[in-house]
Amino acid sequence: MLKGISPLISPQLLETLARMGHGDELILADAHFPGETFNSNVLRADGLRIADLLKAILPLYELDSYVDHPIAMMAAVPGDTLDHNVEQAYLASIHITNPDAPAIERIDRFAFYDRAKGAFAVVMTGETAKYGNILLKKGVTPIV
Repeated sequence: MLKGISPLISPQLLETLARMGHGDELILADAHFPGETFNSNVLRADGLRIADLLKAILPLYELDSYVDHPIAMMAAVPGDTLDHNVEQAYLASIHITNPDAPAIERIDRFAFYDRAKGAFAVVMTGETAKYGNILLKKGVTPIV
């Protein structure tokens, strides 16, 4: 255990966050996401909900301020519907450390899969919410 770092952050996840650079993307994937299909750098966070992981990660992780949408989620496929409570729960966690974060961009399922292929890592969680996947683009950590 380290002081100031959530116990939800595994040593492997902490190392991954530290190794990421500006513009790298991290996928927090729901339990149904085919992470191994799209990315060879898959971390396990089984049993953890994405909203809780967002609360743990974002105090350590700067969102990219050089792009319009540093946060993206998968859009519903035609004929399907989104549960907007999922996005609202994520935003509540995001706004704790990023109160001015831009709106979450919704992208097509296959575009999301393409982004997963190029992501730095995919974190497989225990999230069971439909369309619960979220992408975070890392920014530049300000000098303090």
